[in-house]
Amino acid sequence: MMKKINVIVLPHFDDLVAVGALSLSLSLSLSLSLSLSLSLSLSLSLSHFSLIVRTDRIARARVCVYVVSAVRWQSHWLSQTRHSIKRSVLGLANLYKAGVKFYLSLWGETFEDVAARRVVSGTTWDEFCDSLKAAGAVVMSKGTPKDPFNQAEGYRYLSRLVRGGLENFIENADPRAPRFTSIANGLRAAPVKLGADNPDNLYENATIDGRLTYRIWGHRGTVDMLGFGVQAGQYGKPGGLKTVAYKEVDDLTINPDGSFEIFVGPEKPAGAINYLQSVTEPPQGMIIVRQTFGDRRKEAAATMQIEVHGQKNVPTPLTCSALDEGLNSTALFVGGASMMFARWADGFQKHANQLPLFDQKLSDSVGGNPNIRYYHSYWAIDADEALVIEAKPPPCRTWNFQLNNYWTESLDYRYFDVHTNKFIATYDDKDNSVCIVVADRPPQMSRPHNYLTTDGHRCGTMCFRWCMPEVSDEDLPHPKIKVVKLTELEQ
Repeated sequence: MMKKINVIVLPHFDDLVAVGALSLSLSLSLSLSLSLSLSLSLSLSLSHFSLIVRTDRIARARVCVYVVSAVRWQSHWLSQTRHSIKRSVLGLANLYKAGVKFYLSLWGETFEDVAARRVVSGTTWDEFCDSLKAAGAVVMSKGTPKDPFNQAEGYRYLSRLVRGGLENFIENADPRAPRFTSIANGLRAAPVKLGADNPDNLYENATIDGRLTYRIWGHRGTVDMLGFGVQAGQYGKPGGLKTVAYKEVDDLTINPDGSFEIFVGPEKPAGAINYLQSVTEPPQGMIIVRQTFGDRRKEAAATMQIEVHGQKNVPTPLTCSALDEGLNSTALFVGGASMMFARWADGFQKHANQLPLFDQKLSDSVGGNPNIRYYHSYWAIDADEALVIEAKPPPCRTWNFQLNNYWTESLDYRYFDVHTNKFIATYDDKDNSVCIVVADRPPQMSRPHNYLTTDGHRCGTMCFRWCMPEVSDEDLPHPKIKVVKLTELEQ
């Protein structure tokens, strides 16, 4: 006899302590059945800290718990407390894992044995499907638009994350046979977008093991900006995709013919010229390559390959534990990434139609480019209104502005003008300033401006970037923004 209970809990807490503010988003899916196995999967994120504990052993019940949280601490005392909690939880997690391993050894079993039983029994697949169902709660969470159009985009967004997660954690997850894949790419026939993906960027990534050494080689192309980053961990796991090393192409030695070679690993190989250091704990990691175009019509993308240094890329045969872990990681990615960016969008509404400077430490902790200063916010206008953004760019490598839907997906730049940048924008010759107008239709105005369409959206998120600015953060010229009636603008 089987009994199953599904529970979704989405609480929100503010100002829990006098010395700081705590914002907590919690997505909890609890599945209980009377069977002969127990599986516990816990994802806990404390600002820059992420932890996954997953164990399986013989028992009399099965419990699956998925928790995705984002915690922001605002005081020196709380910061110290956070690090203490991090050390304590990591210690408990390692102790717990060692205890489970010892317990299994008493029964003559390994984690692979348990994974095999889970796969053969269908438990792995059942839990994966249950987790995806639980992730749907994000679309209905606090602050999200509840109209049919935005809800439909929300569920499409989740389906895209599922597709991207399966590609990343199942099809391209072997660190001994890595390859660069472009998953978050709005130009694909079947786009995957998240986290205010930059329309000017081509994102490519490869899964690595931080304990191994890798060789990357290729041709620089003519793309305006090219950057290589090493990130530790995975979504919802230790490391949390924190950038641990990053270099722009200008920091690398490129051969006269445009070819290059880069080594990535825990120690620099003898004779290596270009090198990025990985971390060994956690061993899971990723290399991300960002190519930023000024004008895609005129620039050629860089091309590159990756291999384990001194070895041929030979795929590891699929194991039950790899499949079990891959599906679990995909589920955590779908639930964790969607919840995190939904919380961002909800928070951005507090400064709607404004463009405040984004927290750089938070950006770096989730894989943002450390050489970019971001302005993330929320926009909302009526059909007869226009959003006007004015800025005087500082000396910088490039800049851009883009519109996103509520779910932080860039609008469809394949077909519509929904972003602009340093190289394609129209400037005011008087002071070299730029004026961007966001509206349902192009305004009839004589002033030099850059029109961006809302693509049928009434609200969404937006992002302004200064890329590699040559001024200090204190001297950054912040974009000015206002909402006006279209008729007023045209007068």
